[in-house]
Amino acid sequence: MAASGSLRVESIPFSRIPGQSKLFIQYQTDRESLRRFYPNAPNSLDDICEFAGQVTAAYKPERNAIADALAALNRSIDAGERVRAAIERLREPGTVAVFTGQQSGLFGGPLYTIYKALTAIKAAAELTRKGTPAVAMFWAATEDHDFDEVASVTIAGNDELIRLHYSDTDEREIPVGGRTLTTEIGSLIAELEREMPQTEFSREAVAQLRDSWTAGEGFGRAFLRQLAKQLGCFGMIFVDPQDAELKRLSAPIMRLAAEKAPEITAAIRDRDAALAEAGLHRQVLVEDNYFPLFWQTDDGIRTPLRLYGDGVKARAVNREFSIAELCDLIEKEPERFSAGVMLRAVVQDYLFPTVLYVGGAAEIAYFAQSGAAYEVLQRPATPIVHRQSFTVVEPRHQRTFAAYDLKFDAVFEDREDVRTRVVEQVIGQDAARLFAETEEEVNIQLRRLDEYFAKVDPTLAANLAKRRRKMLYHIAALRKKAYDSEIRRNSDADRRLRRAFEELYPGDALQERTLNIVGLIDRYGIDVIDWIYSAIDLDDKGHRVIYL
Repeated sequence: MAASGSLRVESIPFSRIPGQSKLFIQYQTDRESLRRFYPNAPNSLDDICEFAGQVTAAYKPERNAIADALAALNRSIDAGERVRAAIERLREPGTVAVFTGQQSGLFGGPLYTIYKALTAIKAAAELTRKGTPAVAMFWAATEDHDFDEVASVTIAGNDELIRLHYSDTDEREIPVGGRTLTTEIGSLIAELEREMPQTEFSREAVAQLRDSWTAGEGFGRAFLRQLAKQLGCFGMIFVDPQDAELKRLSAPIMRLAAEKAPEITAAIRDRDAALAEAGLHRQVLVEDNYFPLFWQTDDGIRTPLRLYGDGVKARAVNREFSIAELCDLIEKEPERFSAGVMLRAVVQDYLFPTVLYVGGAAEIAYFAQSGAAYEVLQRPATPIVHRQSFTVVEPRHQRTFAAYDLKFDAVFEDREDVRTRVVEQVIGQDAARLFAETEEEVNIQLRRLDEYFAKVDPTLAANLAKRRRKMLYHIAALRKKAYDSEIRRNSDADRRLRRAFEELYPGDALQERTLNIVGLIDRYGIDVIDWIYSAIDLDDKGHRVIYL
């Protein structure tokens, strides 16, 4: 247990948390063993400082053109003066970028969106302190078209989680950033305001949403507006890949990827085979006809492209292109093209002098595959580090743990096992003692019968063993029902335990994957973001538990 400012912070190895992949655990604990997949995997920020020279040497776009596009974009979302100053620093030849990104989620999406951003901000600050000028940047994945994945939000309420869903009548598979918010968004915010605990910070929490998520605004831009309000004070620069000028500036790398698509696909499939040989999983299935770009149809549908003979075919419409025709279209209409998951980071790192990417476990797995695309396109593979991972344990949950003699790790256990332990050790000790004594007495008497049968008729001993198992099974079933009754009778314990599990490990997954930052802002104010930032330790590769 370590202190971070006024906060207590505990670090837990990911190996103790259920559901973590072998590749991720190995990357966190032994990066040297994965060098073939991550040639620039960093062990410290000093490695990143060394890599910065490769980045600046390979960087081709005109910095001022990039900075001008970013300045216009960030002005449009009211990102603020510190962001403007960071963009000016990016104009300098030696400045590099620490990147992160996330899908554009309703009301900011899961907590790990904020954690990613804060990790990138801290890394950029540390690199700058070490003599490598760096800015933090956030790529909003506004081009993704899986709207259902980002249209819901879960926020901690009074006794229940608040679950909200935004419905869009447009059922086309258009990019998320291209969707325009309707008046339903105001109704959702009003519903949240009614259901959230009312605190001295509620007005501020709701005002941030009302100022960002307004009818007529694009879904992706609303997401960026909210992040700018929460993170602009740190000087984080925001990127919308749908921006027309950034599209134009990224055309050369998209054209090169189109020309080399068969090579990229073959290289990624070879990489997948190497991962399988090493006993590691691949994050994305890449088939023989994979093509690294999407194309937008005349009616706005974002459709995959697939290799087809000597050309390319658009899946959603019956249209074929030659590679040469497609390259010509990229030059003329770059706004209609977007990178697939295996190319997205390459496009980002072509546009910007990226020295480090901060991602989650899935993105680390993506990079093991997409590194093959970097090689084909003759670009230095960008290093990736895992974002800081947090569970925030609020005072009410700390009191629950103390009352029932539980440690944080209890959230990873079977719920019934935890309830049993609470009954036996805290709230139902008499019942536990009674069942233990009963079971002991039954065993004593059954042993006496066993000794008797062994003398008079050994065949009955086997029959007794079978019945013993049934008796003990029925006693165990009665014990469970009794313990359930004890929990129900002690309604306060039942409520507190249920709430702790729901908010600390909702749906048997880490809190950061489900809950949203708005609940924390409602209870603690916007300063809670600064508290989380203060708890970041870039050297800690475990999961960090923050005790507020």
